[in-house]
Amino acid sequence: MKKTILVTACLLGMLAVVFGAFGAHGLKKLVDAQAVATFETGVRYQMYHAFFLFALGLLPEGFMKSKKTAFVCTVIGVILFSFSIYLLSLNTLVEFDFAVIGIVTPIGGLFLIAAWALTGYGILKSKMIK
Repeated sequence: MKKTILVTACLLGMLAVVFGAFGAHGLKKLVDAQAVATFETGVRYQMYHAFFLFALGLLPEGFMKSKKTAFVCTVIGVILFSFSIYLLSLNTLVEFDFAVIGIVTPIGGLFLIAAWALTGYGILKSKMIK
């Protein structure tokens, strides 16, 4: 599980850098400033949670029971939150109206909150920290 979490953290971090570069250089030519700012919000949260997964992955085995659940919540949260924001910010470039999927953004946010809450609870209940 540790390797899976750390590799996923690397993948999400790498994609955040790629998407951030696209947002900073390519996207500004295609959409308005508000859409770029929205896109950057998705990138920022994705990178925050890549770092979060690194921290989670580096916790010792047996540290907390909910590590796998926190990992899954984080991945689902990033996909629903950040990736829906990416699509919403590109809405003017395609014929499909991504506003119809806008409801998944706050659901993704709830998954991210759950991941942090599970990790915090796991730390509180851990017998490895006094």
